[in-house]
Amino acid sequence: MLEKADFAKKLDKEEFKEIMPELERKIAGLQRRCRELKIPVMIVFEGFDAAGKGLQIGRLIRNLDPRGFEVFPIKEETEEEQMHPFLWRFWTKTPEKGRFAIFDGSWCRKVLIERFDGKVKGFEAAEAYGAIRAFEKQLTDDKMVLIKLFLAIDQQEQKKRMKRLQKQKETAWRVEKGDLERNRRYEDYLSIAEELLRKTDSDDAPWTVIEATDERFAEVKIYRTVVAALEEAVRRAEKENLWQQEFYRSETSRQTEDLEQTENLHGSILAQADLSKQLDRKEYKKRLKKLQKKMERLHGELYRKRIPVVLCFEGWDAAGKGGAIKRLTECMDPRGYVVHPTAAPDETEKAHHYLWRFWRSMPKDGHIAIFDRTWYGRVLVERIEDFCTEAEWKRAYQEINDMERDLAGHGVVILKFWMQIDKEEQKRRFERRQEDPEKQWKITEEDWRNREKWDQYETAVNEMLLRTSTDDAPWIVVEGNNKYYARIKVLETVVKALEKMKI
Repeated sequence: MLEKADFAKKLDKEEFKEIMPELERKIAGLQRRCRELKIPVMIVFEGFDAAGKGLQIGRLIRNLDPRGFEVFPIKEETEEEQMHPFLWRFWTKTPEKGRFAIFDGSWCRKVLIERFDGKVKGFEAAEAYGAIRAFEKQLTDDKMVLIKLFLAIDQQEQKKRMKRLQKQKETAWRVEKGDLERNRRYEDYLSIAEELLRKTDSDDAPWTVIEATDERFAEVKIYRTVVAALEEAVRRAEKENLWQQEFYRSETSRQTEDLEQTENLHGSILAQADLSKQLDRKEYKKRLKKLQKKMERLHGELYRKRIPVVLCFEGWDAAGKGGAIKRLTECMDPRGYVVHPTAAPDETEKAHHYLWRFWRSMPKDGHIAIFDRTWYGRVLVERIEDFCTEAEWKRAYQEINDMERDLAGHGVVILKFWMQIDKEEQKRRFERRQEDPEKQWKITEEDWRNREKWDQYETAVNEMLLRTSTDDAPWIVVEGNNKYYARIKVLETVVKALEKMKI
């Protein structure tokens, strides 16, 4: 893509003055329309040092409502950011629907500057490219408008600009040692940049090369690119809204078709659980004490060796998730773990990609995050209750696998527990809760209503287990009719997994 760039392109002052007013008017109106249609927008500025990214960002936002955007300068990772998977800091900056996020630099830094500096090599670069492509696809599949601009100048122009900056005391600080080295080895950097553009260019998130030798030409091309992308997004959104108004219909009968074929091949995972497994109180107390002591030691070692852990709990209502979490954490240092009870998303969370709120809660190195219900709500309750479309929950399996692969790639230990009980045991527990004044708060009308959809949920759970249990993030089905047995199995599983880390 860069080989075809014509760095000699220019635009004279008179033509610039003639073109820009209409583009400025359009972009201001499109920002308002995106806000009305709840269209989220991310604009990425990448490119060569001294190509004018900061200058062009300033000129672009000059015509935007400052209440509707935020600019993120992306530099070297902070100590806090280094303690998370590299995409964490970008997931947490994705805009809510109707807002703009503008990036000066981006997630591509890992396979651009860091690769040039030798910090990322071979296999790491291939892994990073895969993660970047998956990240961008997840965003655009969720109707994010992703505009990627690469500002390019030739070696001589870059050198001239750097010298000009160095001559002025007020601007000399902007030229760093790394900038000069990339200019000296311009061809090496050019080759890495060309590979970046080639490997991360897609139909939904294409790169636009901006020939930035002439500032006026660059500004007009940036405006035209952004305006065209926003106009297309608005057209799509308006068309979709019209379609929904005219043709919307319920999809409540569409739940089981795909999985019936899957189960014919694989059988039901839940049906294989032996719910007769028991543990008496005496044995339970003995093993619990021993396992909790191990967990206390392992938790300290996790912190010392900076190993992050994610524990996920899903299961039927009243299956014992809370009890298992309580026994797991009783002997852990409360400064080193957080339990996240996942409820229905609030308005802010609904305005983002569904994974956004979970990325924000991922633990830093050495800490444990425990999720009482998780991102799997997308393929369970949201699927069954029609809170998302069929296309959305179907693609969620791959999105979830991609996220968990990114976590594992950073060294996160991931364990996912499905707490399994049968329908009769659930009924008994519901009735006991209703009879106990101190536990009545635990039972709601929604719990009883969900029981009526047991078969639909069972179908969805089986598909979830089949599609998302991986070597790096396995599902563990916990036979939960006997609470003592279930709690011990959870603790034993966690302890064994952490001991395998040889900590």
